[in-house]
Amino acid sequence: MKKLFALVLVVVLALGAYVAAGPFIVVRSISQAVDRGDMRTLQRDIDFELVRGSIKAQLEDYLARRMGDPRTDGRLKALGRQVTSTMTGGVVEALATPAGIGAILEGSSVIRRAMGYPPEHSQAPEARFDPLRGARYHYESASRFTATVQNADGVPVAFVFSRQGLRWRLTDVRLPVDQLIASLTR
Repeated sequence: MKKLFALVLVVVLALGAYVAAGPFIVVRSISQAVDRGDMRTLQRDIDFELVRGSIKAQLEDYLARRMGDPRTDGRLKALGRQVTSTMTGGVVEALATPAGIGAILEGSSVIRRAMGYPPEHSQAPEARFDPLRGARYHYESASRFTATVQNADGVPVAFVFSRQGLRWRLTDVRLPVDQLIASLTR
C-alpha cells in the first residue's frame, strides 16, 4: 500500500512540475521555432486566431478613442469607423504572424521599414535583437502565464500563455498601442 501511495505521489508531483514548467518550455520552443522558421511548431504553440482577435480589439479600441466618443453618431464618424475597421483588418493580419510579432519585438526600425518610412540613422550596424533577454515572467493564475519583454525601443510587450488541459499556448499579445504609435511618429 505504501509503495502504491508513493508511486501515485511521484506521478502527481511529476505532472505538476510538467504543467508548471510548461510556459517556459513553450517560450523556448517559440523562440527556437522563429529562429529556424519552423511554421509547424509555431502553429502548435501559438493560437493565431486568438492572437488576431486580441490585436484587432486593441487597435480598434485605440482608433475609437482617437475618434472621440463612439456613442456619438454622425455620418462622418460612421464612415470613419468603417474605414478604421477595414484598415485594422490588414494591420492585424500582418501583425498576427511570426514575422509580425518579430517586427513588434524588434521595435520601430523594422515597423518603419515595413510601412515605407525611411530608416532611422545609426552609426553602429544593427546587432541581432534577442527578444527574450530580460523577460519578466508571471503566473496570473494556474492556467494563465505572462512573459513581458521590452522591444528594441524599450516598449513593454506582454505575451500571454493559456493552459488548455496539460498544454500551454500563446493566446494573446498585449500591445501598448499608444507607445508603439508614438515610437513610429518620432
